[in-house]
Amino acid sequence: MADIAVITGAAGGIGFHTALELARRGTGVIIASRDRARGEAAAARIRAEQTGQSPETAWWELDLGDLTSVRRFSERFRDAYDRLALLINNAGVMALPRAVTTDGFERQLGVNHLGHFALTGLLLPALLAAGDARVVTVTSGLHRRGRMDFDDLMGERRYSKIGAYCQSKLANVLFARELGRRTPLTSVLAHPGVAHTDLARTGRPLRELLIAVARLSAQSAEAGALPSLHAATAPDVRSGDLYGPDGFGERRGKPAKAEIAPQGRDDDAARRLWTISEELTGVRYGTFVQQ
Repeated sequence: MADIAVITGAAGGIGFHTALELARRGTGVIIASRDRARGEAAAARIRAEQTGQSPETAWWELDLGDLTSVRRFSERFRDAYDRLALLINNAGVMALPRAVTTDGFERQLGVNHLGHFALTGLLLPALLAAGDARVVTVTSGLHRRGRMDFDDLMGERRYSKIGAYCQSKLANVLFARELGRRTPLTSVLAHPGVAHTDLARTGRPLRELLIAVARLSAQSAEAGALPSLHAATAPDVRSGDLYGPDGFGERRGKPAKAEIAPQGRDDDAARRLWTISEELTGVRYGTFVQQ
């Protein structure tokens, strides 16, 4: 049976092109996203390009802003498969006005970090069963502007759209590095640089203006997927590494190892975030990990 990859947010943009290329290489792909129409259309596009004995390509419903949905997805996967070779935590939202998830978490932290933390933990037995599984977490170069505000993690007292986004992307970095420390999984980070993606689909005028300016030097979503693909498939990656474009300002270019900000290498903050994430989501990695 072909290896299986689960890719969140793969109905479009960087996630779609990541899924497409992995399917071309013979990996079975599960597109995990909220929108049935877009997800099934993406899966059909990938299947249309495949010939011969194609691996499975399918859309499964997953809403990272709803822990019940995350648990339902994980249970469905465990019922269908006993191992998972690759998990790509790709989905994300950006610079939203303050809102909360179904479970009451600030939406950017809830979707970008906590939903993926819960999903990874619930799929951990299948990942460990694969023997040499990888988890790729997609962050942003803006993690370098992030700060974990543990005293106001949900932005209840003071909220900034961009600040909350940067915090969530820093949380991705801290989580991925701590996952690699606590488990035998290869836990790698990627960031796409500046690419044409779907992050602005539900945007507001200021955010759309900022993205429009950035897009003047942006690369395609297909090019933006290259760091994720490198992190997922290259033989020389190591847990805790970050890959992004090698061009000026890491905005575009070929995949290369990138620098992680000092706050992303703060092991005390990573451990604190891990504990808080287990408490908030109710997903405890338990005996599967080294404390």
